[in-house]
Amino acid sequence: MSKPAPNQAQDNPVMLTPHPQLFVHGSSDAESESQPQSHSRTTSGAVSYVETPPMTPRSTTFTTPTNPFSPPESIISFGSSAIDSPAPTPGHHAHNSSNSHFPFPDSASRSGVTSRATSVADLGRFSSNFSSRPSTADFQSNRGSTTRLREAFTSPPPRPLTMMSVAPVEKVERVRPKSTMLAAKGALEKPWIQERDPYSRIAYFITYGVMLIGIACGVVRCYTGWKDVPLITSNLCLVLDENFDSEATVFGDNGTFFREVDMSGFGNGEFEMTTASTNNSFVKDGLLYIAPTLTSDNLGEAAIEDGYVYNITGCTYNITRGVEYTDHSNSATTISNIVSDADFDIEAYTKACSAVSNSTSGSIINPVQSARISTRRSASIKFGKVEVRAKIPRGDWLWPAIWMLPVDNKYGAWPLSGEIDIMEARGNGPSYTKQGTNWVRASLNWGPLTWLNAVAKTYGAWPLRRGSYDTDFHTYSLEWTEEFIRIYVDTRLHHMMPVLKIDKQSFWERGDFPPVVQNGSQSIILNNPWVNGTTAAPFDECEHMASKSPSNGR
Repeated sequence: MSKPAPNQAQDNPVMLTPHPQLFVHGSSDAESESQPQSHSRTTSGAVSYVETPPMTPRSTTFTTPTNPFSPPESIISFGSSAIDSPAPTPGHHAHNSSNSHFPFPDSASRSGVTSRATSVADLGRFSSNFSSRPSTADFQSNRGSTTRLREAFTSPPPRPLTMMSVAPVEKVERVRPKSTMLAAKGALEKPWIQERDPYSRIAYFITYGVMLIGIACGVVRCYTGWKDVPLITSNLCLVLDENFDSEATVFGDNGTFFREVDMSGFGNGEFEMTTASTNNSFVKDGLLYIAPTLTSDNLGEAAIEDGYVYNITGCTYNITRGVEYTDHSNSATTISNIVSDADFDIEAYTKACSAVSNSTSGSIINPVQSARISTRRSASIKFGKVEVRAKIPRGDWLWPAIWMLPVDNKYGAWPLSGEIDIMEARGNGPSYTKQGTNWVRASLNWGPLTWLNAVAKTYGAWPLRRGSYDTDFHTYSLEWTEEFIRIYVDTRLHHMMPVLKIDKQSFWERGDFPPVVQNGSQSIILNNPWVNGTTAAPFDECEHMASKSPSNGR
């Protein structure tokens, strides 16, 4: 018997560490995939292993090595032969033990280069393999059957169809649907191509003629509407421009506004008194404030209801004479007798300047204090334009207003001489059913008697659909001429009262008053109080502006 060849590990005195060794030889994909794999089902009768999916061969032959990544034939593997193959993986059975290199089925690498994982102790043993360039003999010795070489840069063979491939689907031409009412024989008859219908031309002209007529009518309507909009054509001169820079220029001796001090109720049963106190009217940061306060803060609750006599400080009845609210005579009042020593009315003065609380009679002192200011002493206009930028207050029972009142009651006491309400509102919130802070109103007060007011014929309102007028400032405007009166907020499109043309019809005709009215048991014959005025009377005389934020009365 011949002596068996000694083991390579025995010839080398250096002990190799049990590191895993990796060999990659130049075998093709087809050959590497043709080795037995662990899978659950096979059709070739080879050994089947579990937990490995079936592999589809990439070539019809398993013997021809094809690898697109192999180096040219001039390059040889620097590794050793099959004697350096790694040991089988523990736990797995090796097949064809003489040539098996599990998990790599072939000892020859795909690239022709053998890669080995080793320790530092193995460097001395394999250092000679990398010390010099391989000789020609080495090239020839490595051209064995285990080496898989191929020509570089050649295209791989075509890959056959597998069970995952999808054959191309031919495009199916759809049959175009046709009406079943069309006959299949011959071409369709189109007589209108050969001969035109004589009525088509008439229909053509009628259609476009009506369109042109509609456009022309629209143009005419727009022009006439634009032409009918009344505008102030005459030049305007500035009468008053107040920016509220300081309180001295507003409420001083020669100030713009005059504080009216009165507690008579102003003809409306208002339960506030107007004062000259800075608690109720003051200027701050370029703004004019009119604020109500409670009288009980000064007198107490008990004094308001019983046993107290209150005399208001600085009563202005001797100046105003109360011609707008206490004097109900039909006699004309002028600016000359307002400030003169005319006949003194002690009853009206007492009502305007003092109050007595008595629980037995049910009289109380006005529970609210506020302010009423006017340009009575500084400025007035007869026809022109007024703009007021203001923000209304919020609160139940509040009634802010901006008015134009006559300087001289030429036609008699209120409302015979007229009143222009540029803005009136209620302080109740938007949920108030009778128009709260989301509404502003404008009106004209006029009538032949003090208790006969035709305001219902000349009034209007404008709502703010998103928000309310107490959250921001708005501009309230009056345009007043001999021909028309327009009142609006922010823009002419938001007219609080429809444009009133006063040059075509007098207010006596507009009121359509009866010849006789009944006042209790007394019959009164109505006469036209504006017979000596223009068609714009009673709104044809100078008026001054007044503003207040009172508490509502009746």
